[in-house]
Amino acid sequence: MSGQTEENKQKIPICAGLLAHVDAGKTTLSEGLLYLGGSIRQLGRVDHQDAFLDTFALERQRGITIFSKQAILPLKEVELTLLDTPGHVDFSSEMERTLQVLDCAILVISGPQGLQSHTRTLWNLLERYHIPTFIFCNKMDLPGAEAENLLHQLGQLQKTGFVNFSPEEPLEKRLENLALCDERTMETYLEQGEITREEIRRLVAERKVFPCYFGSALRLNGVEELREGLEQYAPRPQYPSAFGARVFKIARDPQGVRLTYLKVTGGELKVKALLTNRPAGETAPGEYWEEKADQLRLYSGAKYQTISLAQAGTVCAVTGLTHTYPGEGLGFEENSESPFLEPVLSSRMILPEGCDPYAVFLRLRQLEEEDPQLHLVWNESLGEIHLQVMGKIQLEVLRQVISERFGLEVDFGPGSILYRETILDTVEGVGHFEPLRHYAEVHLILRPGPRGSGLQFDSSCSEDQLDRNWQRLILTHLKERIHPGVLTGSPITDLHITLAAGKAHLKHTEGGDFRQATYRAVRQGLMKAQNQLLEPWYSFRLELPSAAVGRAMSDLQRMGAQFQPPETSDGQSILTGSAPVSAMGDYQTEVTSYTQGQGRLSCTILGYLPCHNTEEVVAAKGYDPLRDLENPPDSVFCSHGAGVVVPWDQVDSQMHLESVLKKPSSPTVVVAGSVPRSSYSGSLEEDKELQAIFERTYGPIRRRDTPLPLGPERSLTPPPPPEEPVPEYLLVDGYNILFAWEELKTLAKTNIDAARQALMDLLCNYQGYKNCVLILVFDAYKVPGNTGTVSRYHNIYVVYTKEAETADAYIEKATFDIGQRHKVRVATSDGLEQLIILGHGALRISAKAFREEVERVEGLISAAIAENARRNRFRDKEAAGIPIPDLEESQEDVKG
Repeated sequence: MSGQTEENKQKIPICAGLLAHVDAGKTTLSEGLLYLGGSIRQLGRVDHQDAFLDTFALERQRGITIFSKQAILPLKEVELTLLDTPGHVDFSSEMERTLQVLDCAILVISGPQGLQSHTRTLWNLLERYHIPTFIFCNKMDLPGAEAENLLHQLGQLQKTGFVNFSPEEPLEKRLENLALCDERTMETYLEQGEITREEIRRLVAERKVFPCYFGSALRLNGVEELREGLEQYAPRPQYPSAFGARVFKIARDPQGVRLTYLKVTGGELKVKALLTNRPAGETAPGEYWEEKADQLRLYSGAKYQTISLAQAGTVCAVTGLTHTYPGEGLGFEENSESPFLEPVLSSRMILPEGCDPYAVFLRLRQLEEEDPQLHLVWNESLGEIHLQVMGKIQLEVLRQVISERFGLEVDFGPGSILYRETILDTVEGVGHFEPLRHYAEVHLILRPGPRGSGLQFDSSCSEDQLDRNWQRLILTHLKERIHPGVLTGSPITDLHITLAAGKAHLKHTEGGDFRQATYRAVRQGLMKAQNQLLEPWYSFRLELPSAAVGRAMSDLQRMGAQFQPPETSDGQSILTGSAPVSAMGDYQTEVTSYTQGQGRLSCTILGYLPCHNTEEVVAAKGYDPLRDLENPPDSVFCSHGAGVVVPWDQVDSQMHLESVLKKPSSPTVVVAGSVPRSSYSGSLEEDKELQAIFERTYGPIRRRDTPLPLGPERSLTPPPPPEEPVPEYLLVDGYNILFAWEELKTLAKTNIDAARQALMDLLCNYQGYKNCVLILVFDAYKVPGNTGTVSRYHNIYVVYTKEAETADAYIEKATFDIGQRHKVRVATSDGLEQLIILGHGALRISAKAFREEVERVEGLISAAIAENARRNRFRDKEAAGIPIPDLEESQEDVKG
């Protein structure tokens, strides 16, 4: 079929997911729904290996769902898209990714088994994603399955909301139970005596009511009632007109074509439409892509039909996209948060002899595209491939998938616990990267976050200090990789990282410089912090005979578990609590053994909590953060024209920006020349230029080669030297001033040499009055072969920079070197240069303010000349015997 029928276009698309604990009968229920809806002609069975949605040979062999699948179920008013998800805990990541696109869910519960461990995990996820939920209690024809008992167990998940919608339930009782779920519904029921279908639909959408159906999917009992309930009470989502889509799965068809499964959440998607991950209105450069949707496939089982248009609410597979990933948002949609369920085991892949491990690693990246939770890692030092998994069944499936798809017979080493690291105090991490012709400095504030919050990033850095594009780049570098901790090299988590300050160089900073500075800032902050090792913990529920509760409590205490006092009833005891995954291991086997099969252990992932045996784990790992060459905590500073590595514990004394956390406790007066320590040093030739100016002004520098002898008249503590006036240096950015002053700018349009000469003459007059050391700097960096010149023009110094050296760079270098010993001012209106020279301890003056100062000096010079001329006239008249007015009055007139 090449498109949708007119009838299907008018139907409301609804996406419903099927979720269950393994072996609860979820796939069998999907068979029944599709059969009764006319989508399939023959009922398949899991045990017969012919179920409609078990499309992979591996699934038929094992009898479990491994990959989520899609099927179309047309109803009268709606077109239902069923998404069958894996039920085994080892494939929970595949299931959780599907939850992002569901309009409602069908939670299947095994009647005889009741609430099982994974069922509770699924319920928590449905609550987390706020998904309206229908309950189908399956296998009610088997012994031990009772509706009232199941409703009572469901009440443990949530006190109210589970309402029996089976035909056997009297209508009046059902309405009363519905009214108890909501005050507004109660008022309506008391006034009108009925509750409308729209009202029930609202309650379902708000997760105040969870319709419960009972039956046997294998015998088709209760399946029709569930199908009708979905049509009547499933929420009708409203979609905006703007385009949006959510990617939830990446797969490949039998021909190897890459498929991007997504749900259109707004507007419409046409075939050959141009898709991009660039946010609307975003113009800044970044890692954005644009690709065409070559084909839109509407899958139902293993077959599909191509469509030309996917309206909002449609779930389809798109070909032609090569950069998408699960959880990505397109259009107005934001990217999804990190999944709640994470792998807890790490395993090493064992390759056949003769295989190139790195080449295999690159080929296997396809698997990571489809399941990002695998986290394939190439350990370069060991030449090994490591991956993260949920359990042993997933490893067995991976072994078969790799064999079928890549023709490799691989094995896996013993699994190890996947640890995490966090910090307990707030620290400031500094990263500096300054090899020759590179520059970047980053200051990050690392704060401990709530448990389970993962990594969060933001910026408090002013855009006046660091441009917005650089800040975005730093945040991108923070998000683009997994940052290892310093205890065991495990990934860090539960941290809030804030970009507090940063510094770039106008000419020498490149994007890669900030990557290095950012990574080093994170690492240095971790080295300074108080670190804590985390490990995965289970939340468990242990049901066993009361006679065995003593043995169970002893075992749990040995594991380092935390648990509540046992609840005992009718000879059975229930223990609930939490325990480390590493200690719990295969404890279910032990429970079955010492209770003779009467004990049942249910475990769900609780999250990462402090490790119960940190010292043992750290010692066993033997990780040394200072020997991890791929993650150095040290910084690189420039010294004498070359990059020098500064150890992490000395970086704070060398950094160019002030510490954000360690502000001075009392107000201090900042004096020009009193600057923070820095590592900048120019080349020998550059130092000689500065030294030449200094020596031409104050004479050669004389150094003592031998110590002064000590005698009776000389003490160890010499008397303080007499205070000498500190000479002031004024550096003028020539062309910046020239083009900022209107009269010089006008003159420069016709004759640049004349404009330069006029500025030099003005500054000569200024220097003569102010008696400062004035250095006028002009750019000459574009002159090929230019070695730079320093010449004296009357009473000022004129510098023409050498090839590839700008006036900004020269002034920054000069303020750093001279400012350590003398008072320095810089006249420029270059904003970035002003910030840099301020960091060197120099004073700033803008071109406008400097113009006003020069004019004021010119006025004072003119007044002084006039006063001098008047005095000379008075002297001449006095010599000639001509009467003259009082001199003091004349001076007051001059001042006026």
